[in-house]
Amino acid sequence: MNLPNKLTLFRVILIPFFVLFLLVDITEMDQWIALAIFIIASLTDLLDGKIARKYNLVTNFGKFMDPLADKLLVCSALICLVALDRIPAWMVIVIIAREFIISGFRLIAADNGVVIAASYWGKFKTTFQMVMICLLVVDLEAIRLLTAIVTWAAVILTVVSLIDYLVKNKDVMKEQR
Repeated sequence: MNLPNKLTLFRVILIPFFVLFLLVDITEMDQWIALAIFIIASLTDLLDGKIARKYNLVTNFGKFMDPLADKLLVCSALICLVALDRIPAWMVIVIIAREFIISGFRLIAADNGVVIAASYWGKFKTTFQMVMICLLVVDLEAIRLLTAIVTWAAVILTVVSLIDYLVKNKDVMKEQR
């Protein structure tokens, strides 16, 4: 198993620890430990892709597991944050629904031999979602307005990136003969 795939697996292994520290009172530092785990997991996402492309270590395992690990991390965080009443459930539903729609589109595209690259909108969306999750995890009164602004921006970018994705890739849904 190559380094990028090990980083992807490490990200998946970190998820239960992130959830544990976010939801269970263990120490006075729980939210900060959860934040550190989330940041480390997010950074492995950046690293594994860069390493895989730079050193030509792209594998079928990585193509499958990397996006799955990302979705597991983000969805786990968002579901926990709903349980903690830090984000409305409808916002999380919008974000998770977008991920299901895009995943379905990618499956159809792959079945037709088409690879769909991530767009800038998708990258902005991901960045804002990661920052949003970090802000919601620490839940500081002093930055509530900033947290609200980033949260709304993340949701809006989620919708914009979905629309952009669907418009740019509408041909994927056409019947292949």
